[in-house]
Amino acid sequence: MTFTTSSPAETESLAARLGALLPPGTVIAYRGPLGAGKTAFTRGLARGLGIREPVTSPTYTIVNEYLSGRMPLFHFDMYRLSSADDLFDIGWEDYLDRGGVCAVEWSENVAEAMTGAVNVTIDVTGPETRRITIEGGPDLAASEL
Repeated sequence: MTFTTSSPAETESLAARLGALLPPGTVIAYRGPLGAGKTAFTRGLARGLGIREPVTSPTYTIVNEYLSGRMPLFHFDMYRLSSADDLFDIGWEDYLDRGGVCAVEWSENVAEAMTGAVNVTIDVTGPETRRITIEGGPDLAASEL
């Protein structure tokens, strides 16, 4: 499914609709350049999961945990990791076992660990416009989003 958004607010709204539909244990694998809107998308996912606390980029912490929603959200930034081995070293399987949603920025750096993930590719098409492609994961119809 491919969508076009014209602002960060529209990107967040699309992600909130997706977040409301996700089952526990879902992994979201982001692809997109720096500044594309991956963290904005995650803010929307959090809202769709019922999380009201501020969502920020985990660039310097590797993972931010948000526990106040209907299920946890674990927001990872893999930019500084060089392989899936590094991800497993920080307890990836423990996060998966906690039954939340794992949103992974720079997922291409740990591609071997992204089997079965919902792939979200964000392409910059203008100053605020984005083409967002969502593939894989739960069987969702475009009409649900």
